[in-house]
Amino acid sequence: MPALTFRNVSKTFGDNTVIKTFDAEIHDGEFLVLLGPSGCGKSTLLRMIAGLSDISSGDLLFNGEVANDWQPKKRGVAFVFQTYALYPHATVRENIAFPLIMDAFRKWYHLPVVNMIARARLMKRADIAERTLKIARQLELEPLLDRRPASLSGGQRQRVALARALVRNPSLYLLDEPLSNLDAKLRTQMRSEISALHHKVGKTFVYVTHDQVEAMTMASRIIIMNKGVVQQVGTPDEIYDQPANTFVAQFVGSPPMNLIPASIRDDTLKLSGKLVADLPAPLPKRREVTFGIRPEKLSLLGPGEGRLPAPVSVVERLGAETVIGCRLMTGDEEDDGRLLETGLVFVRVSGHLRMEIGQSCSLDYDADDVLLFDVENGQRLK
Repeated sequence: MPALTFRNVSKTFGDNTVIKTFDAEIHDGEFLVLLGPSGCGKSTLLRMIAGLSDISSGDLLFNGEVANDWQPKKRGVAFVFQTYALYPHATVRENIAFPLIMDAFRKWYHLPVVNMIARARLMKRADIAERTLKIARQLELEPLLDRRPASLSGGQRQRVALARALVRNPSLYLLDEPLSNLDAKLRTQMRSEISALHHKVGKTFVYVTHDQVEAMTMASRIIIMNKGVVQQVGTPDEIYDQPANTFVAQFVGSPPMNLIPASIRDDTLKLSGKLVADLPAPLPKRREVTFGIRPEKLSLLGPGEGRLPAPVSVVERLGAETVIGCRLMTGDEEDDGRLLETGLVFVRVSGHLRMEIGQSCSLDYDADDVLLFDVENGQRLK
């Protein structure tokens, strides 16, 4: 199984630079997720690994050997496309077995009459038939083997596409947003199936998605990209707890991290002149910063009980949890406090919480849960 290394890799299409500089290492056997918004270069990277797109500059190494010019077949990868890419005229059995048949094909098999006879014989060959049936059983497709894709549901088609990728027993699996066309229930089911599959086969998976829930629940490591630039590399916990910058802080998490303009004055953190927290470490005497805290780290209290007065503006009841959106104030309402132009600050609490829009409350937190970001470049302050 290959370990992949990207060394100063970039990709351009004409005058348009899709990937600026990409340096990363994909370890043998890990489940790596490329996460980012649409157009950030995730799928382009996946196509370069598979050999379907050329590398404009830099090197891609398979186990230390430069593989820029390798043909896709030599790389030993399996590619699961976003749109399934099943053959509509072929049965599920024939779709799954197709890679094995092509590996056994000879040049003269492409002749019109010979082609049909050769394909039929190869489908009956013991090793191909056995391998196809084994993978079909693994993904619970055995009852569907004689059906065609048009008669399958979206989830069943996705499992057929996965089975076709698995049947060759490749060393590397590439999955390009394979769950984006499924409904919410099927996405949850397929996330579990793909994760279980990774543990079962023990091979390297590189998975592309813009869905942070998929990334957080499936990945052993995540690479977050934006506009062709790597923003952060780390485990799901590292990225959630210690985002490298404000982009990562708001891209990962639902609701995202609360980001509020603040300032440092004489080793204290202030929000529009209001004392927010003493800082444990010495910092510049005067500096504009961004105050960041996760919604679940905020405590929702009664009026005057917390440091930040914040009347309720939004209540989202989600069953197991309740999300409250508040607007911060410079002082208590009875002291003629005014609302700050900071947008909504979200608080996530477990269970059912009876709150009404307009209700007075306040927010509090542990200073250790606060992250500070540089205003100019968005980077987290260490």
